[in-house]
This record gives sequence, C-alpha cells and structure tokens, in this order.
Amino acid sequence: MRKLKLIWDFRGPNALKTAEHHTIHLKEYITIQKLNVSITDFNALNDMHAIAFMVVNEQDMKPIRDALKPHRGKVYQD
Repeated sequence: MRKLKLIWDFRGPNALKTAEHHTIHLKEYITIQKLNVSITDFNALNDMHAIAFMVVNEQDMKPIRDALKPHRGKVYQD
C-alpha cells in the first residue's frame, strides 16, 4: 500500500516553532478522528523554512487532505 506525505510549509524566522506547534494540532486531529496514522513530525529545511508533516495511506488521503488543506504532498519513502 502506497503512503503519502502531506506537508505544511512555514517560512520566516519563527518557521521551526510554528511547524512544531502545527504538529501538536496534527496529533490532536489524529486522536480525535481515530486515524490510523503513526508518522507525524516537523523539521527544519533551513533557517527560514520548516515543515510539519503526516504520513497517510493513499486510500485515506482525500478526506484528510480536504479537512486539513496541506500545502503539498509527495509519495513517502521510509
């Protein structure tokens, strides 16, 4: 089963803190919706760009995408 990485981009001097905070909300959403999602995290791409992300099964992606409106997505490879 293919997995997709849904990504939210944050830019600026507070990007990493914002991505970290956004991850808290993603985890809350996963809990509330009782989703089978085990990978959600954040990381810095550089000093001014960070991302928050969650990895979902392709078959589950559309309702999650429509509810959370990620900025982009890509195929996830471990």
